[in-house]
Amino acid sequence: MGLNRRQLIRSGLGVGAVLLVAACSDDRGGTGSAQRGGTLRVGALGVAARIQRDPHANLSNDSDFLITSLVYDALTVPGGDPNVLPRLASKWEPDAERRRWTFTVADGATFHDGTPVTADDVVWSLQRLRTVGGASKMPVAVSDITADGPNRVVLAVPEPNTQLPLLVRLMTFTVKKDTTDFTKAVGTGPFRLESYQDGNARLVRNERWHGPAPLLDAIEVTMFESVTALGNAVLGGQIDLASNVGAIAGRTAEGRGDLNVVRRANDTMLGVAMRCSDGPFADARVRTALRLGVDRNALVTQVHSGYGTVANDILGTADPVYDKTIAQRVRDIERAKTLLREAAFDTGRTYPLVTKAEVPGEVESAKVIATQLAEIGVRLDVLTQESNAFYDQTWLKAPMYTVSWGTNDSALFFAKQLMSSGSNRNETDFKDAAFDAATAKALAAQSDSEYAQASRELQQIEYDRGGYLVWGMADGIDIASTRVNDLPTLGGYARVQLERAWLAG
Repeated sequence: MGLNRRQLIRSGLGVGAVLLVAACSDDRGGTGSAQRGGTLRVGALGVAARIQRDPHANLSNDSDFLITSLVYDALTVPGGDPNVLPRLASKWEPDAERRRWTFTVADGATFHDGTPVTADDVVWSLQRLRTVGGASKMPVAVSDITADGPNRVVLAVPEPNTQLPLLVRLMTFTVKKDTTDFTKAVGTGPFRLESYQDGNARLVRNERWHGPAPLLDAIEVTMFESVTALGNAVLGGQIDLASNVGAIAGRTAEGRGDLNVVRRANDTMLGVAMRCSDGPFADARVRTALRLGVDRNALVTQVHSGYGTVANDILGTADPVYDKTIAQRVRDIERAKTLLREAAFDTGRTYPLVTKAEVPGEVESAKVIATQLAEIGVRLDVLTQESNAFYDQTWLKAPMYTVSWGTNDSALFFAKQLMSSGSNRNETDFKDAAFDAATAKALAAQSDSEYAQASRELQQIEYDRGGYLVWGMADGIDIASTRVNDLPTLGGYARVQLERAWLAG
């Protein structure tokens, strides 16, 4: 589409226009003329113990997020170029100081029961999201989310913020004001709920949707509790699409005439969070030593079966202003050992590296890293936790644990959400005044050049002394029947945007 940052800030294109332009410009690999009709059978990962139907709660199951994203609309969603597209909000505009943003509800937007969407519905939903999910999901305080007439919503922030449309992507699902029962799932999205049982759902086309009409009659979502079961289902023809199924299944499907392997670059970051404020990894020299101790190419080969690329300890690898001039870290065992000695790191102890089987390759990556770091004298004991226990006992607390993140198209997004001193999702407890200042400067930037400079500053700090070991980026791997066309090819959670998919006869 070619919109620059300033054009995006004052986006005036309606949601239908933008989605139609995107449909013409994105490469989704469709073949032939699009056909209307049919039911797409989709498999996605999930665990019964973590099933969640509240759209504002923590949707840790891929299956739950897929269902929610098709039934409800967020204000904005990820795009290719630009990386923010309208959804329920047709346009947005800031005031001169970039402290007050006005989002306009798309013309014709209704709930599945035919009730028009109002600004009051959106305000109530965003306020609830802030209350339930915290600042990382809704970066605007409850009192600063207000209505301005029947179809305009105002978000006010204390400091200039040019990136607010990006920060409200994905999670800002709108429900009817005062909703308490989410089992009925009355949303505004391109599909509506017909039936639901134990994490599995049948969704049917929403004929009233304000965007371009979906082509599929229905989408059936089936939850699978393991990558193996998900892969076997698509290989055996029980489902048409296995979402985010991983590299092993992808290799198996290669060469099958009845299946296509869809690779979405920069899809998922697999890495290690090291606590910066205290504990064994508080010294930046130790964190640098561990980054120098891993063999990134070997990790990509072993963990991702080659379906991925090495990374450089900076989150947001698909960002248009990702700084490729920063030297790529490579393994240097002797330098790593020297840094450990200088920091007086205790190599006589064994340190826990906690992991979880949440995304393909996560547990294996921890084991490979432990083996590699033994060569610099760091002994790690890999402990695998069930996901609920991990988030209750380890996340945000432990000295070292594995992490994974999708939608890696904004370094600033991760800086604000995961590394700023005031974030409630600061996974490494990283508190750095210069980093906070660079983040604030990027958020307040008035020009593309000013934004790029501030973004480079925060990326350099993250590289030099941040708390993440980001060794590689996994390609997103979806396996689909050759009948399935126009699947998303963007990395991260953009994979759930299936409203344009269609089935060949």
